[in-house]
Amino acid sequence: MAQHIYGRPYEETKHGPLFRPCAPHSVLARLGDKWTILVMSHLAVASGHRLRFSELMQGIEGITQRMLTLTLRNLERDGLLARHYFPEVPPRVEYELTVMGASMLPALEGFTSWIRDHWPRIEECRRAYDEARK
Repeated sequence: MAQHIYGRPYEETKHGPLFRPCAPHSVLARLGDKWTILVMSHLAVASGHRLRFSELMQGIEGITQRMLTLTLRNLERDGLLARHYFPEVPPRVEYELTVMGASMLPALEGFTSWIRDHWPRIEECRRAYDEARK
């Protein structure tokens, strides 16, 4: 019989709990990558909530053109971002969060707030761990 802990299903076996990878794992991996939260955050605060590629590039320090392209494609594929193409001369493309993408922002806020609150302690633990292994 499946049970859940923090929304994650697991099965009790005679050897203890058994966790299996599942479809949501790829979504967690997407949200945990280096650029996704930054792209989503930038779109959330943008005037009109739409930005062109160059505006995203300028507003996210350190992101490369290739990584921004991949991140935008993956967010679009997952339904979290919409790409709007305008057949003008020159062509114009704008990006915005979908309703589903925007609905994820409160969850991201909780996640990033936890990181911000605990980051000094995490760094301290890492230093102590590394020092103990020298």
